[in-house]
Amino acid sequence: MSLPAVLLAAGSSPSPTPSESSTPAVPTLQDAQESATNAASWVEQNWSTWLAIGLKVLLILVIAVVLRNVVLRAITKLIDRMNRTAESAEGTTLGGLLVNAERRRQRSQAIGSVLRSVASFLILGTAALMALSAFQINLAPLLASAGVAGVAIGFGARNLVTDFLSGVFMILEDQYGVGDSIDAGVASGEVVEVGLRVTKLRGANGEIWYVRNGEIKRIGNLSQGWATAGVDVTVRPTEDLDRVRATLDEVAEKMSKEEPWNELLWGPIQILGLDSVLIDSMVVRLSAKTMPGKAVTVERELRWRIKRAFDAAHIRIVGGESAVLLDEEAADPVAVVAAPSVFSDSDSPQVAATAPIASQRPATPGK
Repeated sequence: MSLPAVLLAAGSSPSPTPSESSTPAVPTLQDAQESATNAASWVEQNWSTWLAIGLKVLLILVIAVVLRNVVLRAITKLIDRMNRTAESAEGTTLGGLLVNAERRRQRSQAIGSVLRSVASFLILGTAALMALSAFQINLAPLLASAGVAGVAIGFGARNLVTDFLSGVFMILEDQYGVGDSIDAGVASGEVVEVGLRVTKLRGANGEIWYVRNGEIKRIGNLSQGWATAGVDVTVRPTEDLDRVRATLDEVAEKMSKEEPWNELLWGPIQILGLDSVLIDSMVVRLSAKTMPGKAVTVERELRWRIKRAFDAAHIRIVGGESAVLLDEEAADPVAVVAAPSVFSDSDSPQVAATAPIASQRPATPGK
């Protein structure tokens, strides 16, 4: 192409002006009318759908709230009924000894708290999922992610889950409560506080033990039902058994009629008989059914009374290695001393035999 043709083509195309490139387009009234018309038509087409979704979500929330209140009120009535049952049991003689008001109160509160939390979580969680599904949201990824997260948390906090589940079943089964004396294996003492994760015990020396519920493999409750007080009395084998039994019967009968022992003893003090017969002693066993947790107190008082009664009846109590030394018919203590050695006598033949032999010197010539 020649140069004049190129110049002619360039001159024929109009060049843009600065004002045309920098000035924005201003919407006209017709454009605004068209936008409003389109929005109104979109609302007219979809208002029924959004209204249905809103009413559905509102209905779900109302039903969830009403159902939650009804369930929580039912749980509260159930807990109150449990407390009233415990109070009516306390009105009886045996029930007042077996039922601990504080224990019942804490147990009912713990059960109520667990049931309320579980009910609220299930009802509100289900309502939230139903509300999301009403908005046409795909819940499959959300549920899958929640399942994976739950598995990860379960593996990472398995001890916490174990403690919680053990605490729930322990409370539901009423294995022990506040005021009970228990042996939990890892620690023993009086229960001070019962929780869903940790049980607090006070030991014999006043120390506080915090025991995780998941670590408790076996429980020995020393405060449920009744306790057994056992006392062993060791006497000489030469004592008259009929006299010993008569003295013990007198002590048992007198103790059973005096206060406060008549309330602590739930049965007569029984003389079971000879538990063992040895060369230097014999053991008589006594047993009694007592109030829970009072066996040690009854045993101490029973030993005290038996010792005073035996002293008054001149019945000697012996025991262990000191039994032979307490025997009045034992031999003279001097007799057990070893005889003096023959070497202590300077004139004895043994001493003479051990005397050194005198040396004999040869005679000197001329003397």
